[in-house]
Order: sequence, then structure tokens, then C-alpha cells
Amino acid sequence: MTKVITIANQKGGAGKTTTVLSLAHGLALRRKEVLILDFDPQGQSASYLGLKQEPGIFFLLMSSIKPLEKNELILLRQQVRGTGRANLWIIPGSQETAVAQNSLSALDKPVSYIRDAIHVFMRNGLDYIVMDTSPSLGGLQERAIWASDFVIVPVAMEFGSLEGLNKTVGIMRNLKENKGWRGSLGGILPTFYDDVTRETKKIEEDLKAGFSETVLPPIHRATVFRECIAEGQTVFEKAPTSRAAQEYACLVDQVLKW
Repeated sequence: MTKVITIANQKGGAGKTTTVLSLAHGLALRRKEVLILDFDPQGQSASYLGLKQEPGIFFLLMSSIKPLEKNELILLRQQVRGTGRANLWIIPGSQETAVAQNSLSALDKPVSYIRDAIHVFMRNGLDYIVMDTSPSLGGLQERAIWASDFVIVPVAMEFGSLEGLNKTVGIMRNLKENKGWRGSLGGILPTFYDDVTRETKKIEEDLKAGFSETVLPPIHRATVFRECIAEGQTVFEKAPTSRAAQEYACLVDQVLKW
């Protein structure tokens, strides 16, 4: 059965897209069939992989406003793009995603909308769907969280990021208590971790005090991530023996246990 994982935080700059791509490619390298869905209007998941931004997510969201006919199902499947990497596919996003988000909000679509929209892909032998999101007021991130079995919240090691974490956890709590969400918080992922600074150590203490066993092993700050973006590679391609790759491999190990 396909497992759906959403990477979310109500604050930008936490390393969500890097986490999406590293996790998805790491799972693919373990011979899992993985589809990335880029619900961020910036469309960075495709760009970071060296691919072209396309309105695939816009088509997915807008096509599902009404029941799909057979030819529309075919067109929907045609939005899936190969990444040039074994076992890894993507439906790219673009600025048009924001237009779809506004339409869903205006039409007051249910919180289950994205789960219903991606169901067609969950019947085709996929092991994982990994979804990238952006902080949004239009309900797209909330619908993506509701569609997921597990949520990973990357948290940059700076005090401002804790507010985004609290808001994201609040969304999950509301969805579970009031909307019947059956998923769960998979883990909180410390990012941009720095062994030297007091700020990092204090935030880590606060995270463990508040969330204990859900705090995952951290991802250290590393210049290799910027190099990956510039060259359209994942960390497993650019520097497979680096500490950064090993740390994301640990995240993959954790997810495989869920």
C-alpha cells in the first residue's frame, strides 16, 4: 500500500525541498517506487533536480474539481515526469499552483480534496508519495497534510523556526481532532544544525523537551546542499560518502520502519 509523506512547516527556509528530494531519492535508491508531488508554487523540487518547472500540479488540482472522464485520467497520468533516476518520478509544480490554490479556496473544497486527487496514483504500485509544500493561507498545505499518512517537519536551528513548528503542529492537531485525519507526526527534523553555537543546543533542548522521541537525528549545515542545487543533483549523487548523505540516509532508514 502506498504511503504518503508530507514535508511541511509554516515557516520558510527550513530545508523542506532539500528534505523532500533527499528522502525521495534515498528511498528510490533502496528500490522503492517513489513519486514526488510539488505543491509549492515556487516549483523548486523540479528545479533542484535540474528539471523544467511545469504546471502538472495545477492540472492535477483543477482536473479533480469534477469527476474525471477516461481521457482525463490518461491526461492526468501524463503529467508524471521521469527524473532520470531509477524508481523516482515527479509531478512538477509552477506558479500556476497558486492559481489552483485560490480556486480550491474559493470553491470551499473539502480538506480531503488532495487525498482524493492523488488516489489514482496510489493504485499503480507506488511505494511512496512524497509531497513538498509551502506555508500557505489558502488551505493547500492543510489539505496536503490531511492527505498524508506521516508528516515530517524540518526545523531550522534558529529561534524563529519554532513558531513555524508550533503552527504546523497546531494544524495537525486541529485536523486530527476536528477533521478526522488518520495520519500522524512522523518526526521533527532539525536542519542547519551547528555543533558550535549555543542557539542550536538550546533549540535542540527545547525540541526534545516538547516532542521527545519524535525529534529525529539532525541534518548538519553543509555547503554541499548549495552545490547540489546549483548542479541539479541530490546529495546522494553529489557527495554520496559525505556526512550530509549519511544523515539523510539515516532519515531514510527511519521512514522505512514506518
